Amino acid sequence: MRVQVSRRAFLRDSMTAAVGAWAAPRLIPTQAWAGANQRLNIAMLACGGRAVQLVPSILASGENIVALCDVDARQIAHMKKLFADKLAGAKIYEDYRTLLDKEKTVDAVVISPGQRWHVPMCKRALEAGKHIFCEKPLAHSVAEARQIGQLVRQSKLVTQIGTQGGATDTFRRSIEVIQAGLLGRIQEVHCWINRGFPPSTRIDPNPDPIPEGLNWDFWCGPSPLLPFKQYYIAAPGQVGCLHWGRWLAFGDGHLADMGAHAMNLPWRALKLGPPTKVSVKSAEPVLDSYPSANSFCWECPSAEGHVVRLWWHDGHQAEPPEHLGKELLSTYGKVPTNGVLFVGEKGILYANAWGVGGVLKLQGDAKCRGVLDHEAAKPIPVSLPRTKDHMKEWLDACKGQGQTFQPLEIAAPIAEVALIGIVALRVGQSIQWDNAAMKVPGLPEADRWIHLEQRQKWL
Repeated sequence: MRVQVSRRAFLRDSMTAAVGAWAAPRLIPTQAWAGANQRLNIAMLACGGRAVQLVPSILASGENIVALCDVDARQIAHMKKLFADKLAGAKIYEDYRTLLDKEKTVDAVVISPGQRWHVPMCKRALEAGKHIFCEKPLAHSVAEARQIGQLVRQSKLVTQIGTQGGATDTFRRSIEVIQAGLLGRIQEVHCWINRGFPPSTRIDPNPDPIPEGLNWDFWCGPSPLLPFKQYYIAAPGQVGCLHWGRWLAFGDGHLADMGAHAMNLPWRALKLGPPTKVSVKSAEPVLDSYPSANSFCWECPSAEGHVVRLWWHDGHQAEPPEHLGKELLSTYGKVPTNGVLFVGEKGILYANAWGVGGVLKLQGDAKCRGVLDHEAAKPIPVSLPRTKDHMKEWLDACKGQGQTFQPLEIAAPIAEVALIGIVALRVGQSIQWDNAAMKVPGLPEADRWIHLEQRQKWL
């Protein structure tokens, strides 16, 4: 079965109020596409470093990778060299649109180019009736995140976002523990990673020579066509998010990249609604690249009706406030370099920035203890399904076996949270947020950052 969605319907639906996008997370029923014992035919849309990391899980599950697509021939050559015996028969494409039009036997696609490409490729794949595994960050603007959330809710295709921490037992157990009320009311969550870029700067207008085999215009795609610089792209075998992700024309820095992992756990565990206010402080004024250090704060309603202040901190010195960091010293000896810290009335829960390895420290505890081991947590029933492999969970669901835990329907509103923060970053001030209208009241200049202009040539 193919799902055909017209461009007009896509645009119409994307502009409706997205109340459903912020509903409590749920598991999405899947549609059987291939039989349980049938091997899936999969196309890789992008062949860079992240795709290389995903291929082994696909091959280990016994699936067929039948087509490879990338605008950089060097990336395809590198992937074929690494997996020569398994990919020898895969067809090669530069244009993802041509692949989706011609490869009628493809059941599913893995989408892992730069952030700017994720929604355009997801949209095309859904129109072609293909199941989707998409890497994070899901979208490059608030409007894009809203659009893809609307579209996937109309589809019965199987989707999964690449936030692999959500596949772990500790991630899912942390949700169960928090929702059982063991920490009491939670009004504050801090997410951080001590990773920073150089200070924000302007785009260099002096181009470097374009490498042979790279279609630079196509690589820029929906983003502006900038003068080529070698530092925008990753060498074959490298993951590219720390290259292009610094530049706001192509991505949204550490907030969109690691924030997609870190904010996943609090959004799901607390069943947060859309923010009503966002503030940001940066180490320097924002030019054409992501600043070197930032602190964002969103005020979001929880499912229980109270406001939760959700924080994101990045930069080489990033960490939670000192008085909260001290709560971790007895366990770790120092404040961890990344993490998610829930602050409750009865104690704290800490996990790393992927939401993995959760530990509890309740009132009276000298040290943290794991969410799987803490005596106070043991009576809490297991309510969420468990899995051992994020990719295999998706592959099985494509065959009608089980369900995906992190479909794009859930990923889209989480992406919106980060991208509303980027709007505040770009306008350089705290903002109020009207979620239904998808606007910053009284600040029409914010619209250009909510709806990024896109080049249509490659869409």
